[in-house]
Amino acid sequence: MMKVTDRHYRSFLRRITKHTLLYTEMVSVGAVLQGDRARYLGYSPEEKPLVLQIGGDQPQQLQECAQIAEDFGYDELNLNVGCPSPRVQTGNFGACLMAEPERVADAVAAMRAVVGIPVTVKHRIGIDELDRYEDMARFVEIVSHSGCDRFIVHARKAWLKGLSPKQNRTVPPLRYADVHRLKADFPQLLVEINGGFSSLEQVGEQLADVDGVMIGRAADSDPYLLAEVDGRFFGDRDGVVPTRREVAASMLPYVGEWLARGERLQRIVRHMLGLFAGQPGARAWRRHLSEYGNGEAAGLEVLQEALALVPEI
Repeated sequence: MMKVTDRHYRSFLRRITKHTLLYTEMVSVGAVLQGDRARYLGYSPEEKPLVLQIGGDQPQQLQECAQIAEDFGYDELNLNVGCPSPRVQTGNFGACLMAEPERVADAVAAMRAVVGIPVTVKHRIGIDELDRYEDMARFVEIVSHSGCDRFIVHARKAWLKGLSPKQNRTVPPLRYADVHRLKADFPQLLVEINGGFSSLEQVGEQLADVDGVMIGRAADSDPYLLAEVDGRFFGDRDGVVPTRREVAASMLPYVGEWLARGERLQRIVRHMLGLFAGQPGARAWRRHLSEYGNGEAAGLEVLQEALALVPEI
């Protein structure tokens, strides 16, 4: 998720779940090949397992990016064929590539030819008028011939013109049945579903029909939603589930380290606003971090003060 799943958010989530597969923000090939790699690709070892999501359409460029990503130590590469942003479309990548499955297949094949880590594809169920189940099935069949054996499917179509990226996350109706059918028709492939999930009960229900579930916005607004994932879905019965206060307290050394490196407090604590969602003191927590965490001189005491406003339960 752009402007969400940066390294600070991922390090924060690792204090809640150790096994959930985490993704970077989508990084364009231009940023990887010509930009500040430490900025766009840097991560802390604690964030792993970690997927680099890449955006592009030129096989040669994507191949170079794949080699760089593997050298950086990423566990997996994911090609974004789902983002409907007009800016992304201008670069001819994201969801518009669903109309060019052969190009996507060539890109995946090029990446797989030079790396040993998995290369996967995230896509929509359709775009514009190309939104029949048969259109999606054809896309998956062609791309799977490249060796891609895992597809993460956002169960909404995307309107490339007429809707904003935000509207494309909510306006087109969810069609979970299409993703379930895809798994049934391609049992040899790993098919994961994405779109609209906000509880672990919903995740459990979906796993009867697909191989995995991706949670997006809900993990941003209520990150503690993932607290029981390790024990419930990954079989980690021995791990102790931290309390919300313990999660917040465990971030103090991390925040202090990054402040010493010149990072602004707001860039870190903005990801923590939803930690106490639905709990006593949640509003005071959010308000304090929002009001006092923005200044250039804001320090660790802001986080400590916010935590003191949350009653111990």
